[in-house]
Amino acid sequence: MTDRYLSNIELYYSADGISGSLLRVAGEDFNHIIKVMRHSPQDIIYITDGRGNIFESKITVINKETLIAVPLKSYKYENNKKNVYFCIPKLKSPDKFEFALEKCAELGITNFIIFESKRTVSKGVKLERWNKILISAMKQSLRCFLPEIKIVKSINDIFNFNGQKIGFEQDTENKIDSLKITPGILYYLIFGPEGGLDKDELALFNPANIYNLAENRLRTETAIIKAASIL
Repeated sequence: MTDRYLSNIELYYSADGISGSLLRVAGEDFNHIIKVMRHSPQDIIYITDGRGNIFESKITVINKETLIAVPLKSYKYENNKKNVYFCIPKLKSPDKFEFALEKCAELGITNFIIFESKRTVSKGVKLERWNKILISAMKQSLRCFLPEIKIVKSINDIFNFNGQKIGFEQDTENKIDSLKITPGILYYLIFGPEGGLDKDELALFNPANIYNLAENRLRTETAIIKAASIL
């Protein structure tokens, strides 16, 4: 693990990671490197594999749709939030849902579970679009762990997973600042949709695991981002 965090760089993503001793970049990142940034062979660029590594690399070959780069130096990081899952309901506004997803990724959240609450106004699943948002947020914030999304049907599915289930409700004395995240234990932070979780969903929680995020009422997307920023 390195303690050096890079800044003032452009970070690109290789879905393939290292193959042999080479990195391959394709798709949108390839187009950005070649057509926008105008890089050419021998130029130095930074590439992440989305698995905790950033490679300072030299471009060696540019083909029609891909480029090949040789890693010169590598930086490896530890995902200190790998045991935290943000369980986000589909929101009425896709824009607000995607905004929350993006900002959480920028703040270092790497595990998302999307579910339908009883008060969810479903707008469907756009997994390909959401993954593109997460890739972009990872690169923009110079992070190197590609967040993962899991889709489940309901909050009950989340409660079938092993780990601590954490809920949020304004009418409780437990403050979010008192929540301690312990390495090695899985935590599922479950947020309600517009209108909150209903009484049957709240009854699933241990009352000691329900926290207050703020004195005032927050919009769902604000609550999600605030929890991410606190963590």
